[in-house]
Amino acid sequence: MSLSASRRLRLTLASLVALALASFMAVVITTAPAQAATISVSTAIATQNGSTATVRGYVVGQPTATNTVVTSNYPNDYALAIADSAAETSTSRMLYVQIPDAFRSSWGLRSNPSLKGRQIDVTGTLTAYFSHPGHKNATAFAFSGSTPSPTPTPTPTASPTADPNIPAGYYDSAAGLSGASLKSALHNIIDGHTTMSYSAVWEALKVLDQDPNNSANVIEFYSGVSTPKTNNGGDADNWNREHTWPQSHGDFGTSNGPGTDVHHLRPEDVTVNATRGSKDFDLGGSAVAECSDCWTDADSFEPRDSVKGDLARGILYMAVRYNGDDGFADLEVNNSINGSTNYLGKVCILLGWHNADPVTTAERTRNNKIYSTYQHNRNPFIDHPEYADSIFGATC
Repeated sequence: MSLSASRRLRLTLASLVALALASFMAVVITTAPAQAATISVSTAIATQNGSTATVRGYVVGQPTATNTVVTSNYPNDYALAIADSAAETSTSRMLYVQIPDAFRSSWGLRSNPSLKGRQIDVTGTLTAYFSHPGHKNATAFAFSGSTPSPTPTPTPTASPTADPNIPAGYYDSAAGLSGASLKSALHNIIDGHTTMSYSAVWEALKVLDQDPNNSANVIEFYSGVSTPKTNNGGDADNWNREHTWPQSHGDFGTSNGPGTDVHHLRPEDVTVNATRGSKDFDLGGSAVAECSDCWTDADSFEPRDSVKGDLARGILYMAVRYNGDDGFADLEVNNSINGSTNYLGKVCILLGWHNADPVTTAERTRNNKIYSTYQHNRNPFIDHPEYADSIFGATC
């Protein structure tokens, strides 16, 4: 082979190798997964469009309502508030992060209060939470600069809120369902309960809402005041039967059924009851006389923090139990202030209260007594708190 022919061969082989290498690199470059950029909290707040993003921020507390973030005594592991500064105090500059169940033991503030002040990265969906700029459906959490912790495979365990008094098989027909299908299945489970007269409600409330420290008294629901059972009536400073779902929101009055359903009826001071009236539930307003930590304005009412979850679960029960198939209006929750209709709001506020104020032993005891002694049906949102977000969470 001549020298020129040999040189041409070497050049040709070199060209082929270069071409092959370039093609390989092109394949690697085009097939490598795109890495999402990490964005700031302020950018995330301005980009609430349902897109997926990794947001970097400092943990500053736990949101419990649209404009409320607590920084100690965290009620649960359901949510974080993050901000661009560890010293941030304005909720308008905070992003509310929903913590899925699989991450709560590692990233919830009740279990991990030392997280406050740490900078973290969270990957999820930029969408409202607690009616506030939010980040939901997280798929990864990590401390800033470390390897993300992806969604773990859940290990089947007994529900932490499981109550041994729930009859075996009671919720079997709801297993594996979500959304509207779950709502329909739960309605069929709790429908057809034993009803009572409106006069019988007096005696039921004296048992269901008895003061645990004084058997002669009941605890008024909104105010928290302990008052004699015998002090029931319609005069000022008496206690009466408060419909937490107002009678006018469905026009059911005091008829057997929604008008006498003790899952939502509670003892309350006559004056406080009148102040609440038929208002929807929302945040803020002016302080309510005779009701510490209660607030109201022209069309909404906010009860004290320690009963917000109890209230919300009673309201959600009503929206599932009464769907128009038994002669009463179809009761529904929405995210509006409604006036006198069969709708009651605001559901996103109620879901926030449900998550921020978890089910207590006293609430389970009340639910069990209603089931065993009075109505023979249960409130599903006490037995299975996760049902609330599954049915109503998409609204928020």
